[in-house]
Amino acid sequence: MKVRIKFSKEGPVRFIGHLDIMRYFQKAIRRAGIDIAYSTGFSPHQIMSFASPLSVGHESCGEYFDVELNSITDTEDIKMLLNQTMAEGIQILQVAVLDETEGNAMASVAAADYLISFRDSVSLPDDWKEKLTAFYEKDKIPVIKKTKKGEREIDLKETIYQLEIREDQVYMLLDAGSGSNMKPGFVLETFCTAENISLPEYPFRVRRLETYKRTGEGRLVPLIP
Repeated sequence: MKVRIKFSKEGPVRFIGHLDIMRYFQKAIRRAGIDIAYSTGFSPHQIMSFASPLSVGHESCGEYFDVELNSITDTEDIKMLLNQTMAEGIQILQVAVLDETEGNAMASVAAADYLISFRDSVSLPDDWKEKLTAFYEKDKIPVIKKTKKGEREIDLKETIYQLEIREDQVYMLLDAGSGSNMKPGFVLETFCTAENISLPEYPFRVRRLETYKRTGEGRLVPLIP
């Protein structure tokens, strides 16, 4: 059966890359005694699929991965067993059994939302909030985006589903689909370039709040509703 697991990643472990997180969970599942299914063939491996990878240095309380299990007692038991093996900064938040028709976590991702703050090293104008709001309210924001296949022009506005100022932080709900995955840092870098705001290295603190899929009616809901 397929099971989806939601976890958080906070503190120093935010500097651990995606591949190391995958290996970490493979070992944690073995330590927890979870009856995970393995692929067949010459080199069997755990059947596991992660949702959208989190950039190094970002925190999150909305990360997901799927596993296939041979047997299961209770989802709360899995949550408890895994949390007993977790390192500081990683916590299992939810475990849910998936319907057989549910797509895997990676293929299901449609959007993600973030809370971003500027580091103290960034010198912002007094009216940056008004300027950012005006930037978002434009009808079109043409930009050049680099991809593995080269560069192409896109309308940044189409990838930003929501943007608002929350005190001194910026909330964004962005397109996170495989074909047009948008990073919150790229949005703010584009804004700062347009306003001639100089940015030092690592100018933002980013926290992913949730990862979403799209229902048949077009609504965005968390990967575990």
